[in-house]
Amino acid sequence: MREIELSAGTIEYEDTGGGGPVLVLLHGLMMDASLWDGLIAGLSPDYRCVAATLPLGAHRRAMHADADLSLPGIAALTAEFLDRLDLHDVTLAGNDTGGALVQLLMGDRAARVTRAVLVSCDAFDNFPPGLTGKTLVAAGKLPPTMFGLFMQQIRLRAVRRLPIAFGWLTKRGDAAAARWMKPVLTRPEIRRDAVRTLGAAAADTRFLLEAAERLPGFNHPALIVWASEDRVMPPEHGRRLAKLLPHGQLVEVEDSYTLIPLDQPARLAQIIREFTGPPESVVDGRQEPGPAEADTLRSGRKYSGVSRNVFGTVPP
Repeated sequence: MREIELSAGTIEYEDTGGGGPVLVLLHGLMMDASLWDGLIAGLSPDYRCVAATLPLGAHRRAMHADADLSLPGIAALTAEFLDRLDLHDVTLAGNDTGGALVQLLMGDRAARVTRAVLVSCDAFDNFPPGLTGKTLVAAGKLPPTMFGLFMQQIRLRAVRRLPIAFGWLTKRGDAAAARWMKPVLTRPEIRRDAVRTLGAAAADTRFLLEAAERLPGFNHPALIVWASEDRVMPPEHGRRLAKLLPHGQLVEVEDSYTLIPLDQPARLAQIIREFTGPPESVVDGRQEPGPAEADTLRSGRKYSGVSRNVFGTVPP
């Protein structure tokens, strides 16, 4: 794991390197960059995958006392991260509250972002999202010591699988959820950061409605990937986002809850490959199209960067 010193503090991140297309991956509250491990394993041979552990409650390096740990503040920190790594032509992807950060960046700080991927995420008035989000934000009103005591119960798998915890977020990711809880359970400085973030979230629950007003100005390809069985992020929100974005495309994923990178990493990797257009290959001095473009050319359709056998049109 690499580290970089930013204005708010030290951020840990994974960077697979290489000269492929740049994919930056953002996680949600009480999660870390390992949310994306399965996806990165599938895409890193051809993509430069960058996943930061943001100060959202499962981070291991405490932030400065004066750091802005509101979600808009963390979105600004993400923009600073992109600047410091000097990343260009970025496909920015976010799941859960990471998708909220992507929406904030799409509206305000999108100079380095040329594609966006929203994966079953907070949107519109769904913040805090579901029983999980509402319980977490309510607990964040406690003093850090009491918050830590409240969170101790999440050590038990039976509690983690409840709808108020991770039970409706993931079908298969309990081991990851248990790992994410360790910093907040064991380190007072991380509890202080988490309470600051949750307190700021409780103070402004309408920021995504304001962000949605700016999304029509994102004049770049945008992919919306939603879990068809999602109980926390309404599937209707995925359809609304796809309609709202000028170049929005929607695909639904079966047999998954909100955390598609945990429940269906291979399927998500396939969808992102189709959306971004895989790296082209050179054969006998000629540039060969990637699989998505080749399929489109064989079918006689004009290639638009998205294979219609994967992405249907947004329903009216």
